[in-house]
Amino acid sequence: MHPHPALLFATADTLGPLSVTLLVIYPLFDVACAVADVRSVRTDHGGPVRHLYLNIALSTLTGVGLAVAATSGIPAVLRVWAVWAVTAGLVQLAVGAARRRMGGQWAMIVSGAVSTLAGASFFAQAGQGGASLTGLAGYAFVGGVFFLVSALRLGRPGSNA
Repeated sequence: MHPHPALLFATADTLGPLSVTLLVIYPLFDVACAVADVRSVRTDHGGPVRHLYLNIALSTLTGVGLAVAATSGIPAVLRVWAVWAVTAGLVQLAVGAARRRMGGQWAMIVSGAVSTLAGASFFAQAGQGGASLTGLAGYAFVGGVFFLVSALRLGRPGSNA
């Protein structure tokens, strides 16, 4: 599970050193998980592994983008996070669909759909007064649960998508 949703809830109204660190760690954690996923795939037949490399690049760029956006305030952070959530969600949908035969992909597919919709919501929130990081904290928690479920189901032979 992602390392910090509860801490992000506690710091959701401000962009202090702790909240910025937590925001940047989240996509970097995704980079580490995608690297582990790439290493677990025995052969590269294109599709899923290529998408994982795309996810690594997107998440790395997002970590940098969040650090820069944090200097401009919460709305800028929400916009960067929104773009990442939508693109990462679409990548998750593609990987989950391409690996359905492996079983255990339903969580990745649902997570991708939720991420895409949440990204659109974050973008809308960025344009409103009183924007906060509370929605991101909830997103981080739900994303972590889906990631954990997906990882556990992938470890079971014969799991169905």
